[in-house]
Amino acid sequence: MNLVAASFAWPFRGEWRSRWAIGVIAVLLLPLAFIPLLGYAVASTRAAAIDAKAGPPPWALSGRLVTDGFWTALGVLLVTAPFAIALNPLSGVIAQAHLWHIGDRPLSNLYANIAAGFILALPWGLLMLLLMPHATMRFATSGNPLDLFDFGAAVRGVGHDFATWNIAAAAIVTAWAIGLAGAGLLCVGVLPGVFYAILVSAHAAAALHSKAANPPTG
Repeated sequence: MNLVAASFAWPFRGEWRSRWAIGVIAVLLLPLAFIPLLGYAVASTRAAAIDAKAGPPPWALSGRLVTDGFWTALGVLLVTAPFAIALNPLSGVIAQAHLWHIGDRPLSNLYANIAAGFILALPWGLLMLLLMPHATMRFATSGNPLDLFDFGAAVRGVGHDFATWNIAAAAIVTAWAIGLAGAGLLCVGVLPGVFYAILVSAHAAAALHSKAANPPTG
């Protein structure tokens, strides 16, 4: 569990206050800052893999920040696309099942969409956890976009050291649960909460670096 504790503490190492000030603003400006924020997540993964004691890296508006964010956004969209495509057909099936007796058809359709979203959220989340930590780590350290889309290598990475991936996944899930719980504070706490979850996820993904660099042999 040392990895979980280290990941939870990493966002507050080094000159973290200045990183947080810009990061919270970036979360506030979503979706406008979506790509730069993802680019910073990749930079954070890279920094944690190189020297985790230094804390989150400084923000630097650069071509690499934008390109890293673009490729990462494309990777997330690629994983998400099948579930987005399945949302409407599944909600239609649920609506036709008449699981609730509501005379207002638009409201009934809304409930069906919400139910479909909850049903698809679990497999989508599991697939993201299976593919993206290793893929992001490889992309962050190599700079080659092909590593981001090499999902086969990501699955093999999980197989090489399932225990480490499992702990990293636990840290990521817990951090996002804590971050999104901030929505209960009139949506004010969700801004630093989301940025905190991004930083924890970056550190957890970076922990997979040494395992991927030296996979088991034999």
